[in-house]
Amino acid sequence: MSKSVVNNKTFITEDFLLENKFSQRLFHEYAAQMPIIDYHCHLPPNEIANNRQFENLTKIWLDGDHYKWRAMRTFGIDEKYVTGNASDKDKFIEWGKAVPYTLRNPLYHWTHLELQRYFDIDTLLNADTANDIYDEATAKLQTPEYSCQSLIKKMNVEVICTTEDPIDSLDHHTTIKNSDFDTTVSTAFRPDKAIVISSETYLEYIEKLSTVSKVTINSYKALCDALLVRLDYFEENGCTLSDHGLSYVPFSTFTDAEIEIIFQKRVAKKQLSLEEDEKFQTSILLFLCEEYHSRGWIQQFHLGALRNNNARMTRILGPDTGWDSIGDYSQARTLSSFLNALDAKDKLTKTILYNLNPADNEVLATMIGNYNDGKIKGKMQFGSGWWFLDQKDGMTKQLNALSNMGLISCFIGMLTDSRSFLSYPRHEYFRRIVCNLFGQEMQRGELPQDFELVGKIIQDISYNNAKAYFKF
Repeated sequence: MSKSVVNNKTFITEDFLLENKFSQRLFHEYAAQMPIIDYHCHLPPNEIANNRQFENLTKIWLDGDHYKWRAMRTFGIDEKYVTGNASDKDKFIEWGKAVPYTLRNPLYHWTHLELQRYFDIDTLLNADTANDIYDEATAKLQTPEYSCQSLIKKMNVEVICTTEDPIDSLDHHTTIKNSDFDTTVSTAFRPDKAIVISSETYLEYIEKLSTVSKVTINSYKALCDALLVRLDYFEENGCTLSDHGLSYVPFSTFTDAEIEIIFQKRVAKKQLSLEEDEKFQTSILLFLCEEYHSRGWIQQFHLGALRNNNARMTRILGPDTGWDSIGDYSQARTLSSFLNALDAKDKLTKTILYNLNPADNEVLATMIGNYNDGKIKGKMQFGSGWWFLDQKDGMTKQLNALSNMGLISCFIGMLTDSRSFLSYPRHEYFRRIVCNLFGQEMQRGELPQDFELVGKIIQDISYNNAKAYFKF
């Protein structure tokens, strides 16, 4: 890299986001060195198992990154430089042109944190520096120190929990487990495709589940039996966690006879009513959640995404290509009824609730208090800012809602929810925000200037609470 580029220093200093001496001490002495437990992400297990060496900076940093894709499109960059057939270097240079104009978007912070923490590139990315940054980072990516496993170790990651469908073989997890890689890589059971009965691909999926489970799925009971087979398989492979990505948690009363009729109607390729859809989803979710309780698993619910809004571009590029947004679904009533149905049987397991609509912050922050029964510390969790809320303002609002209406001291902290091996500085970002929040209140006299007390809570939020909660 040219001298002029090297001298173009970034704004990411040692005390980035830390506004006073209390915040700085909390971060540097208590938070910074704590290991990372990434209890929910979408990292590809095959790439960890094969210890993939990425060919260039675009492959590891831009491919599959919906955040960057949306920003590039907004800036007027042609799709060929986003997901199209332009060269990898040209794609990165176009991204470099857009970066200065992402000011006040979290991408600006993340971009420069990732360049600094992974590549020791202490400069601003822009149209003038993009070519040199691409060449320097790409050269480093060719070395063993930049393989997938090395990048994970570099960030002090102790546990990773990926997310797999019930039909997944988990072969890559077995390979990792039997290797000398010392970061624990577990999985979460995500059976959404078996639940959303009105999906166009539902019957095709049921055939796949039938094949993998070796259960002929010709009834609702058989569907449950097939899911039990896969739950057993996941449990045998170390899984203790489930995850559900839903618009909202449904709740509708039903009879067993009704559910069988609904299932057979779908098998016959007849259209279901919204009422039938919700009855079916309620039934199968209750079945699964009771199973999670019996096995001592933890369940997660990611609520509120409105997916694949742009029909034209989804048709061209497929789902999960950057056309999702926040939904405004009603959450409180049915979520309460659902959790109450489980609690009434004393079959409500540890639960983490995430919202995508910030208007639901206080809803979830108060909902978890309804079902904390004193048996387990922090049994019900209001999950960290998710997706569009995974930024300074979103995190701060989530932290404040939880502090005001629950116990922030019991919070299990940050996760990446990412597909990128360069996303782990987001844990540092989160910790800086938490430390600054506490540090500001210590300076104002709203909290005691007791570092033993406050520092312990910072470490608990950063690591200790998750360590105790998940017991990986």
